[in-house]
Amino acid sequence: MINCIGLDISKKLIAVHIPINKANIEIENNVKGLKGLYSKLNKLYKKDIDNLVFIFEPTGNYSFALTKFCNEKNIKCFLINPKQFSNFSKALGQRNKTDLIDAQVLSQAIPLAKDDEIKVPYIDTIVEELKELISYYKFTTKSSSKLINQLEAVTVKDGSKYMINDLKKSLKISKNKEIEILNKIKDIINSDNKLLKGYNNIKSVYGIGEVGAIVLLYLFIKYPKANQRQIVSLSGLDPIEKTSGTSVHKKSKISKAGSRVYRGSLFMGVMTAIRYDENFKNFFERLKSNGKHTTLAQIAVMRKMIIIAYSLYKNDTQYDKEFYKKACGSV
Repeated sequence: MINCIGLDISKKLIAVHIPINKANIEIENNVKGLKGLYSKLNKLYKKDIDNLVFIFEPTGNYSFALTKFCNEKNIKCFLINPKQFSNFSKALGQRNKTDLIDAQVLSQAIPLAKDDEIKVPYIDTIVEELKELISYYKFTTKSSSKLINQLEAVTVKDGSKYMINDLKKSLKISKNKEIEILNKIKDIINSDNKLLKGYNNIKSVYGIGEVGAIVLLYLFIKYPKANQRQIVSLSGLDPIEKTSGTSVHKKSKISKAGSRVYRGSLFMGVMTAIRYDENFKNFFERLKSNGKHTTLAQIAVMRKMIIIAYSLYKNDTQYDKEFYKKACGSV
């Protein structure tokens, strides 16, 4: 018999519904709180403790402590999709929404799970460290950009010499930190054969350099079950169109969803690809001859590069000009 525990996760607390005694409790979202919960469940379920299934929505960093705890304690979980849970809650006619009510509804959501979705969560510590470092790299590059903008603003008006010198020092430290983080990331990639293969396969595409290959590797690892269309969307390169009736007809533009680091790391690479790779060059020129604006054509090339890189990563192979001629419309 499966015993389902519903858990609604927030930054500091986890709301828990325990069906066996219909208890609704809140615990701290940390190891101490989770240990206390497991001890309580052990007393309640005794021999049936191995039949527990934790049901919760994956919420990135906030759910990581719970996911890791379940991995260590060998607790089976059903990580329910937020949209799926929302629809399920509506289907039950549940209009009220609190953390404890959500936990109660989650405890009833097991019928939505497929057999392969009820399992002990797997955590790859190397991949997790890679994700953290890339997030840190994104944070550092943002800091560098802010410092550059501030330095330009002060310099252009010949402002405070002290401020200019101090900003230059801070910028140098930030840039050195970027290099240090990248070197640490490369050490991790080099230490794992699977990651190294994926990195080299992605980097084999013309125009995708060191940083581009790293951030795309991160994207592909983060969303291992995504299809090509979803990968494009996650990189923020999916086109969106706004039309309504006969009065609203706005130009199509990219969504810019997801982190700009994916697009920013490939922008200059697009120029290289268009210049030196026959496939991307022909693809770009064909779009231009069909009336596409230069920027839109460049974005389309970037989209094509990501799709090809994802294919290389998934199929564990390197870029082959001849093979991808058809995909780029060169034949």
